[in-house]
Amino acid sequence: MGSKIDTILANARAHCDEVIKPNVDAWNEAGVWPREASDKAGALGLTGLYAPEEWGGQGLPLGEGIRVYEELGKGDGAYAFALSMHNICTYATCGFGTEAFKEQWARDLTSGKKLANFALTEPQSGSDATTMYTRAVINGDGTWTINGAKAWVSLAGEADVYLTVVKTSDTPGHKDMAMIAIPKDAEGVSFGPRYNTPSYNFLPLSEMYFKDVVVSEDNIILPVGQGLQGSLMAIDIARCSIASGCCGLIESALDTALAYAKNRKMFGGKNLDLEGIQWMLGDVATDLEASRLLYRAAANALGTPEGPVMAAHAKKFVPDAAVRAANTCTQVLGGSGLLKEYGMDRLSRLSQMLRIVDGTTEISRVVIGRALQKRAAGLPDIPVPKGYGEE
Repeated sequence: MGSKIDTILANARAHCDEVIKPNVDAWNEAGVWPREASDKAGALGLTGLYAPEEWGGQGLPLGEGIRVYEELGKGDGAYAFALSMHNICTYATCGFGTEAFKEQWARDLTSGKKLANFALTEPQSGSDATTMYTRAVINGDGTWTINGAKAWVSLAGEADVYLTVVKTSDTPGHKDMAMIAIPKDAEGVSFGPRYNTPSYNFLPLSEMYFKDVVVSEDNIILPVGQGLQGSLMAIDIARCSIASGCCGLIESALDTALAYAKNRKMFGGKNLDLEGIQWMLGDVATDLEASRLLYRAAANALGTPEGPVMAAHAKKFVPDAAVRAANTCTQVLGGSGLLKEYGMDRLSRLSQMLRIVDGTTEISRVVIGRALQKRAAGLPDIPVPKGYGEE
């Protein structure tokens, strides 16, 4: 008998082959989130990966559950990304939500009957999360009133609840930040026009607005003072999840190029017989193996002091490898790589999207650079030759 993670990974592979791959082009043409598909994912246990079994989840460690997105990413990186964010929100709900909120929401989220997403970025701020304008005022009866706006909200208008990071005062910094769950149907919640994202048009992305939105104190996920810390943990999980999905994208690009090159005739032989083609695809294969090792190591480090920098390494390296893979494999197909039916253009655009969301490559470099500064501070000084660095 196989382990639970083996069963879940087999379910994810089946979902990819039977649901995502045959339908993703039609999803993009329709421009509508495939709720029937995510319902099927929920029935397979893919929407409550890290949630406790008592709330209907799978109870998987982060390092195991994150491997699911590699399987889903072979079909579509944007679909894998959306489910990864839902799972992070479900994990936060079951781990930190109030008992009343869990009773109302947890089982519907773990089953996929209802979807959740995360709202942190704002129209005026992205990478600098402490520059936040969304405000929550705590009322005398314990309710919260929220005003403000969020940007780049995924599953916008489709998710049923949004774990939203807010400030509770005008004081600079993060000590007044909290995270609160805001249902889609709360009075005063609205969404802006959909962003135009042709290569992942089925994933609704837009701004989200709050106008005197009142919610219960039961909806507090992280209290005042813990909002940023919790958000950073969620982002670290997301970075590892994105790296996992990118591995699926790399494998999809590589398999497409291999399947094409083994039959394409050129110079009296097949493309794949040419050393130049073998070397190009060999580099992609090495990147894939290195990426798998890196994201899995990073996922296993989540929750430890090394977790943030390991997640940054994964988010820096693996999406870049996916961009290289999509470009290289398109080149191997030659002119055919430009045709829609081969899907390489979609993979190229997806890889670029995954390189940006939840922290750009450059932000990962900032995180790594700061870690190196701390490491340097703990090393013995090496004397600098006299005259160097003197003004």
